[in-house]
Amino acid sequence: QVQLAESGGGLVQAGESLRLSCAASGHFFRVYAMAWYRQVSGKQRELVALISTEGSTKYADSVKGRFTISRDNAENTVFLQMNTLKPEDTAVYYCNAESRRFSYSRMLEVWGQGTLVTVSS
Repeated sequence: QVQLAESGGGLVQAGESLRLSCAASGHFFRVYAMAWYRQVSGKQRELVALISTEGSTKYADSVKGRFTISRDNAENTVFLQMNTLKPEDTAVYYCNAESRRFSYSRMLEVWGQGTLVTVSS
C-alpha cells in the first residue's frame, strides 16, 4: 500500500513562489506516473502537471511557463515549483501517483491528503 504525503503549501502574495513536495512511502513495487491536481471548492479537480517515470511532462495551459514538475525516482518524490503565482492559483493541491504493490499486481491510483495554497492579491 502506497501513501502520499504532501508538503509546502501556504499563503503567499501574487508574484511569489512556492515549492510543493510529495513523497511516496509504504510497501510497493514501483511508483509510475506522478502528478499534481488542484481543486477549488465547488469545482472539479483539475490536472496541473504530470510527469512520467522517464521524465516526460504535461502541463495545464494555465500554468505553462510558470510551474515546473520534477521527480526524484530514487526517493519516490515529486515536486512542483510554482513561480509567479496568481490569485487564481489558489486551491487545494493534491498529489497523485500510479503504483503497483508487486510486479504482478494491477496498477493502483493513489491520492495524497492535499495541501492548501493561497495566493493573495
